[in-house]
Amino acid sequence: MSLVLSKRENDEDKFEDAYEIIPVATTMNLVCSLEECTTGLYLFLNNRFSDAINLIHPWSNNSTYHALLYSILMAVKAILTFDPHDIQIGMAAAKEALKTCNRFRRKSRIMTLSRIVRKQGLKAVKEEELHAELCYAECLILKSSVSFIQDDTILGFLKSGINVGLSYQIYKDCQQVLLQTPHCQSKAYKHLVGGIKFGLGIFNLILSLVPPKSLKLLNVVGFGGDREVGLAFLHESASESHINNILSVLTLLFYYNYIYIAFGIGKGYSSTIEGLFIIYLQKFPNCVILIFFHARFSMLKGCFELAQLKLQKCIFIQNEWKQVHHLCYWELMWCHIFLQEWKQVYHYANLLSQNSRWSKAIYTYSKAMILALLPSDFMKSVSEDMISLFLQVDSLRIKILGTSVPIEKFVAEKSKRYATTSGWFTAQPILEFIYAWSGFRVMSKRLDLISSWLSIIEKGQVLLQENPNKEYGMDDTSLLNLLKGICLKHLGKYKRAETYFNCVIEKEKVLKYDHYLVPYSYYELGILHYLKGDYASAVKNLDNIKNYKDYAMEARLHFRTHIALEQIAKEK
Repeated sequence: MSLVLSKRENDEDKFEDAYEIIPVATTMNLVCSLEECTTGLYLFLNNRFSDAINLIHPWSNNSTYHALLYSILMAVKAILTFDPHDIQIGMAAAKEALKTCNRFRRKSRIMTLSRIVRKQGLKAVKEEELHAELCYAECLILKSSVSFIQDDTILGFLKSGINVGLSYQIYKDCQQVLLQTPHCQSKAYKHLVGGIKFGLGIFNLILSLVPPKSLKLLNVVGFGGDREVGLAFLHESASESHINNILSVLTLLFYYNYIYIAFGIGKGYSSTIEGLFIIYLQKFPNCVILIFFHARFSMLKGCFELAQLKLQKCIFIQNEWKQVHHLCYWELMWCHIFLQEWKQVYHYANLLSQNSRWSKAIYTYSKAMILALLPSDFMKSVSEDMISLFLQVDSLRIKILGTSVPIEKFVAEKSKRYATTSGWFTAQPILEFIYAWSGFRVMSKRLDLISSWLSIIEKGQVLLQENPNKEYGMDDTSLLNLLKGICLKHLGKYKRAETYFNCVIEKEKVLKYDHYLVPYSYYELGILHYLKGDYASAVKNLDNIKNYKDYAMEARLHFRTHIALEQIAKEK
C-alpha cells in the first residue's frame, strides 16, 4: 500500500501536494499508520481539512497515530471555534485516543519504561509499545488543553496538572530508552526520535517560562525547564523528517511570534527559525497557517502593509474553517491600529464581534475605543453608540477556571470608567490597549510609527494639563508618562525614558485606581537598564516588583519578570 505523498514530476513544482483521491487502507501496521497519517497531515497543510479528517477518522480506534492525529485535528477545531459542541467532540476524541493508545502500551505498570529496559534489556519492549507510549503522552497534553477550555473548575485544573506531570515523565522515560538504544534501522525509528525531541522540547520551553509558584499549582514540582535546551530540541525536531516535525515548527513559530513578544527580552527570533520557516512555506505554499505566520513575521519587521496582503490571502484561499479568518481579522485590526487607520480598525473589530466566540468583551471594547477617535457622524452611520458599547463589555466577559480572564477584567473596569466619566483624552483607551497587547514592541522596527504615537501621547499630556480631572487626573498623567517612557526607550533615548518611568514610581502614593502602573514602570525601568548593560540596576528594579500585589494584569508581569531575571542571570 502506497500512501505517501506524491511529488509532481515537473522539477519546477517543489512543493508537497496530496492525492486528489485518497486510497482506502484495508490493513494497518505501524509503518502504514505513519504513512497514512503523514498523508492526512499534508492534506491538512494543503487546507483540505475535511479530507484529512475523513482519511484519519476510520482508523482512529485501531491505530495509535490515527488516534493521536484525529484528536489533534479535533482539538485544533475546538480551540478555533470555541463552540461548546466542538469542544465536546474534541474532549471525546482525546479520551478515545487515550484508550486506543493505552491498548498498545506495555501492560506492566509496576516499573517505568526506562526501568524495564534497564533491568530486562531493550528486547523486553516492542517497538509498537514505544510508539504507543509516545502517542499516549501527547494525547495527555491534548486532553489537558481541551479540559482547560471545557472544565472551569479548580478540580479540572488540577486534573490537567496531573496529566501534564505524567506526560512529561513518559517523555523522559522514552528519552532514557533511546539513550540505551543502539542506532536502529527501523523505518519507524526516526518518527520515535523526532516525537521524543518534540515532547522534550515543548516541555522544556513551557516549564522555563512558568514561575516556580505556578508550577506548584500545576502539580509538576520537581520538573525543571531549560529554554535553550527546549528550543534546541524543537529546532532539531523541526529540521528532521518525521510526523511531528510540523508541530515542532509551528510551536517555534508561535513562540517567536507571540510568546516571546509578550514575555521575552532581547533580540527576538533568529535567522535560523526564519530560514526553517521558509523551507516549510516553499513545501506548502498555500498553507493558511504558514501564510498567517508569514504575515506575522512581516508585522514584526515593521512591514504592516505587506502583512495585510498576506492576511487577505489567508482569508481568500480557504473557506472551510472560517475561524481561521477570525485570526486574520484580529491581526488586520492591529495593522490598522499601528497605522492609525481608524475606520478600518472599526471594520475588523465589528467583524470579530459579530462572528467570533473568543472574546466578545474585547471586541466590543475595541469598537468603543475606536469610536472615541472617529467623528460623531461615523457613529450615526454605523448605528453604534460609544457609551452603550462600553457599558456592554462587563456583561460579555467569560470565565476560565471559575475566574475572569485578566485582560477582560481589565477592559471591563476601563469601560466602566470611560462610560461614566468625561474629560478623558480620546486616544487614552487605545494607547493603554496597545500597551496591554505588547503593541509598542511589535512596532519597534518602525521608528516613524513610534514617533507618531509619541506625538499623540504628548498632545494628551497637554490636554490633561489644561483640563485636569480631579478624580482620575494623576492616574491618567502617570499612564501617559509610562507610555511616553516606552516610546522614548524604543527610540533609544534612554535617559529621558528613565525620567518618565521614575515620574510614575514617585506618584505611587497618590494613584487611586491604576495601581498596576508602578510595578509595570519598575519592569520597564529594569529592561531599560538591561538594554544599557547595567545588570545590577536591572535586577534591583525587577526585584521591586515582588513588593506589589492585587493589581491589574499581575500574573502577566510575574511571567515577564521571571523570564527577564532568568535571562539576566545567564548573561552576567
